Amino acid sequence: MAKRVALAYSGGLDTSVAVRWMIEEWGVEVVCVLVDVGQDADSSESFDDIRARALAAGALDCVIVDARREMAEEFCAHAIYANARYEGKYPLVSALSRPVIVRHLVDQARKFEAQAVAHGCTGKGNDQVRFEVGTHALAPDLEVLAPARNWGMSRADSVDYAEKWDITIRASKEKIYSIDENLWGRAIECGAMEDPWAAPPDEPYTLTRITNEERVELVLNFKAGLPVAIDNEAMSLDELIATLNHRAGATGFGRLDMVENRRVGIKSREVYECPAALAIIAAHADLEDLVLERDVHHEKARLETRWAELIYDGMWFSPLKEALDAFMIDTQRFVTGDVRLSFEAPGLMRITGRRSPHALYDYGLATYDAHDTFQHADSEGFVKIYGLGVKTWAARQGAKNATPRSS
Repeated sequence: MAKRVALAYSGGLDTSVAVRWMIEEWGVEVVCVLVDVGQDADSSESFDDIRARALAAGALDCVIVDARREMAEEFCAHAIYANARYEGKYPLVSALSRPVIVRHLVDQARKFEAQAVAHGCTGKGNDQVRFEVGTHALAPDLEVLAPARNWGMSRADSVDYAEKWDITIRASKEKIYSIDENLWGRAIECGAMEDPWAAPPDEPYTLTRITNEERVELVLNFKAGLPVAIDNEAMSLDELIATLNHRAGATGFGRLDMVENRRVGIKSREVYECPAALAIIAAHADLEDLVLERDVHHEKARLETRWAELIYDGMWFSPLKEALDAFMIDTQRFVTGDVRLSFEAPGLMRITGRRSPHALYDYGLATYDAHDTFQHADSEGFVKIYGLGVKTWAARQGAKNATPRSS
């Protein structure tokens, strides 16, 4: 067993209990690593409060790393290029932050000369895979510990354990939601959400509480595949995401309620708040409709699904993901232009316009009015050649296959 462990620390119930539990049960020194990936946006407590909780639980130290811009520019950016939504819905809120955290967890483990890293994930979640596979990719020599897979405590038991050791936590036996937050959105599970028939309670929502019932219209300005401004007001990507979370979320837009297939083989009901992520991906995909050549567009759509699966499954640091990144980046050279979005309470969004200096849309070819420049006569030969294979098959085989079968 390692003597010193670097723990990926969130300040929540599981990781706070993990600090004390590892000290008591395994006799190790614990260094907490709290990586700020934007989870402080609507928090009622400061990072100083969370750091104090770690130290009160017995941690040797609690290092706080500001990785918000890194999260946006190195991780969210690639998700935007790939229009990444796992199973066509989930924009990888938690999955995107895990490789960011792993990178800094390994870095701090080296600085503190720890022999192992640890996380607070259970045995049935996706995050255990993301933390452990990511660590093995970056530091195959480090041991990876998972106290929540060993202690055998329910969430109610963990609340009791925290009370026993005077660890102040925000969860209770009555309100045992598990919430993970970063600048790309919020993931909410446990409690009433575990019944897929039950409507989610309004209580845990923060980003998408309706505070503006007026229509909000804005234009996202893109350059080489990334949003760089709102209504021509330039801002960094992390600032833009935060701004859009606020403006779109205020109309109630951005909630997801879905049953998803976890990597470990079980189905889980998950609720998400991700107004900026969903709006940006929708706008980006719409702009690509305008500028990407047909075959590139179709092939990219197929690879987007695979890219999202890789990230969901914890394979950020993998050769296939790196290869797919190269393809995605290459397709973004001409994804520059503007997309107009309209948000209306409660929770509705429409794309009402798009334009680009690289648009492949040609009015003369598309219109049916007097300005039509399409050579209609050319289509006769095209259609004949295009359907020649089917026509030949029909002449030889199709007639007998088309005869109705007797019941």
